[in-house]
Amino acid sequence: MDYEYMPFQREKDIHNKCWGGKFWCIKDICGIICAVLTWLLIIYAEFVVMAVILIPSINTVYSSLNMIIFQTLAFLAFASHLRTMFTDPGAVPKGNATKEMIKQMGLREGQVIFKCARCCSIKPDRAHHCSVCQRCIRKMDHHCPWVNNCVGENNQKYFVLFTFTTCVRQEWRECSTFSPPATVVLLLFLTFEALLFAIFTAVMLGTQLQAIWNDETGIEQLKKEEARWVRNSKWKSVQAVFGRFSIAWFSPFTSPPNAKMKLESYLYSV
Repeated sequence: MDYEYMPFQREKDIHNKCWGGKFWCIKDICGIICAVLTWLLIIYAEFVVMAVILIPSINTVYSSLNMIIFQTLAFLAFASHLRTMFTDPGAVPKGNATKEMIKQMGLREGQVIFKCARCCSIKPDRAHHCSVCQRCIRKMDHHCPWVNNCVGENNQKYFVLFTFTTCVRQEWRECSTFSPPATVVLLLFLTFEALLFAIFTAVMLGTQLQAIWNDETGIEQLKKEEARWVRNSKWKSVQAVFGRFSIAWFSPFTSPPNAKMKLESYLYSV
């Protein structure tokens, strides 16, 4: 179904905001611990790979190239994780299901709207309520504790980039020629971390790409919901997340298409 967007003045809601309301931030202890743990694992891998593997052999062209690529992937993974974590995933304005707001929508006779009983919001099609974020999220795929946020319409691109760069990053690790016990322990733990991250990110990357390709979120797949929306073609579905094909696809510093418009406060007519 088509949405009709109408701006309205939303009451101040700071539940999911931090740093003076400048950033989206979920105040969930479990999610914060998981996100910090992810950062620590990235930093640990940086330390071991750089100090034990690459820097001691920096005199070779291969090691120098390897270090540049590894550092670039690490930076992109970290940046993508931060963008996923601190980007509004597509939250529906809270508490806007009032008689006044519904009246302003100018509904046609027989037109139906959906309201969320938990956050009192006018609920657009394909939106789902997240009990952690305490909001309805447009095209919500799932809530991921490792990024302490929902993966939805506005940050799915960043989540895909995070899983992609983290997965590819595992390929640029090599064995060390050093054999002191401490180094062996560090490398064994690094190998375990690499396998864990590689499996997790590969699975998440695969599921996200499948969801985008089929224009069906993870929640919609699990609930086996009947599609009340017109499915995009596979290429249109990819473009809806990443935009037209360009180098910006691989940058966590470019926003998804129409993200600025969708981050504004709107009423939704379904």
